[in-house]
Amino acid sequence: MKERVTTEVAIIGGGIVGSSAALFLRRMGVPVVLLERDLCGSRSSGVNYGGVRRQGRPLGQLPLSQRAHGIWGRLRELIGTDGEYVRSGHLKIARSEADLASLEAYRELTRGFDMDLQILPARALRERSPWLGEAAVGGSLCPQDGHANPRLVSPAFALAARHAGADVRERTRIDEAGHDGAAFVLRSGNALEVRARYLLNCAGAWAGTIAAQFGEEVPMYCAHPEMAVTEPLPLFMDLSLGVEGGGIYARQVARGNCVVGGGRGYALDDLRARVHSKGLVHIMRDSVELLPALRHAHIIRTWSGTEGYLPDRQPVIGPSATTPGLFHAFGFSGAGFQVGPAVGAVLADLVQGGRTETPIAAFALSRFDTSPRAATAGPVPSTVA
Repeated sequence: MKERVTTEVAIIGGGIVGSSAALFLRRMGVPVVLLERDLCGSRSSGVNYGGVRRQGRPLGQLPLSQRAHGIWGRLRELIGTDGEYVRSGHLKIARSEADLASLEAYRELTRGFDMDLQILPARALRERSPWLGEAAVGGSLCPQDGHANPRLVSPAFALAARHAGADVRERTRIDEAGHDGAAFVLRSGNALEVRARYLLNCAGAWAGTIAAQFGEEVPMYCAHPEMAVTEPLPLFMDLSLGVEGGGIYARQVARGNCVVGGGRGYALDDLRARVHSKGLVHIMRDSVELLPALRHAHIIRTWSGTEGYLPDRQPVIGPSATTPGLFHAFGFSGAGFQVGPAVGAVLADLVQGGRTETPIAAFALSRFDTSPRAATAGPVPSTVA
């Protein structure tokens, strides 16, 4: 027999955005059903690099990122674990004087956002981080940015939401979504039907399919990050690293393993992706140029995932243009981990009060031509960390 469930809010997608929205709504006392096609936090939210950075984000994202920064600061209180979150500092590396000038310009543009960016020319960088290779000629340090373990953090948000009273349904793929004039109706095969007053579309790389069922086609496409982790090494790197203009990104965890990434893998099917062997060679070559300590390190694991991208590299966050009560949050273009909890809080604001104090107008779906002809695949994006 088909199970029928009625709730106030249904959420499609159990990544860090959907799960944090469920948690914040439950803390407001709102009934929630969270629906995830696989395991919560197992898709892009759980396989990303783990960078928790504000530095380098577009100006329009910084209010959202600042709100997230406050949430990350009380992570254990919210989800019962620190998820290996550390405010190690994030260093954006310059490989040329032009890169350094670009970092200086960014610092000037972002002075009002309390990031305390510190520009380090070559000599100061060598004194601060003697473990960097000669390819690094300067950098910008954001002292309070950092990194965390996405394999711990993302599932923990869903678990905290369940403990707060959310009805969390894993291995539940939504085959049909619509509105019958009275409520949203979601169906998972012949097993489950959920009716809800509000619907949050947080389905990540698959959110475009949900949006399309409400007449909102979006030009979203998929990309697959290439990631690797080394054997444990003596601790030497005390910062999370990115590169101005794109390139590798790297961090070292307390156990000594170095997590590195860069480049793009390929899809095996709708859910799985894999690292290119040639891509791994490029990652390690570029890593060794910046981090000579990795020259003889052994790679013990590689992985990839599926992330949703939009042409302007900005997410969609906010209400549907066709269906009252529907809210979208997707297309984070490989940079959703840090802002994810704040996006969840924004969605909870919108459900409860119809508005949010966090500026999200720049992320409206209406900025795209949402006719069916507009939803075409885009180019594979460059990597920026």
